[in-house]
Amino acid sequence: MFLKRIELQRDLIPTYNEYPFSIPTIKTLDQLEIQNQVTFFVGENGSGKSTLLEAIAEKCGFNTAGGGRNNFYDVHRSESALGEFIRLSWWPKVTNGFFLRAESFYNFASHLDEVAAFNAYGGRSLHEQSHGESFMSLFSNRFNGNAIYLLDEPEAALSPQRQLAFLRILYDLVQEGESQFIIATHSPILLGYPNATIFNFDEDSIDEIKYEETSHYQITRYFLENRERFINEIFDDE
Repeated sequence: MFLKRIELQRDLIPTYNEYPFSIPTIKTLDQLEIQNQVTFFVGENGSGKSTLLEAIAEKCGFNTAGGGRNNFYDVHRSESALGEFIRLSWWPKVTNGFFLRAESFYNFASHLDEVAAFNAYGGRSLHEQSHGESFMSLFSNRFNGNAIYLLDEPEAALSPQRQLAFLRILYDLVQEGESQFIIATHSPILLGYPNATIFNFDEDSIDEIKYEETSHYQITRYFLENRERFINEIFDDE
């Protein structure tokens, strides 16, 4: 494992009344200890998990639009608002890795076509594959050992079956390749990775939470076990 700690440098913050420090979890952050090769960030949209992940990517030297250290292209408003205010502690420091930003993956695939670099991603343009296939090509061909991978909603293009296939890729890289993953996700399937650390962003502070305590697990389980009742509750006009 490489990244050990994320610290907020409070002495550099000009005001807490503006984004990103208006987000409760970011405002209250002092430091976050990373003690696992696989760490998940969970929470509702706007809870700060992607904001923190982007900041980590910037400090790693990755393109915050998506990619590694050698992918140079721009996407509007992809820069990190938090990056200059955090400090990362490493042991040892690694420079290899990748930041997956699902919402701008199309732009990353276009960038690979422009520089004719798709041979390293399975030998075929990512645009010539389905969305899910292109994600799996990235995971299977670009990810290797001795690296840190920051993934923002990797399940966005993956069917449940492909999410399970991704879990196997994740397992192999962690076991054999000495890789570290920090993943922001809404997927109860991915969150089920064994012995992972899960940090919850849904309260005023970032706290570790058990898998069975996540709203993702509880809502999904309740829906599957009580589908008709759940649907009736949602559609009840009274």
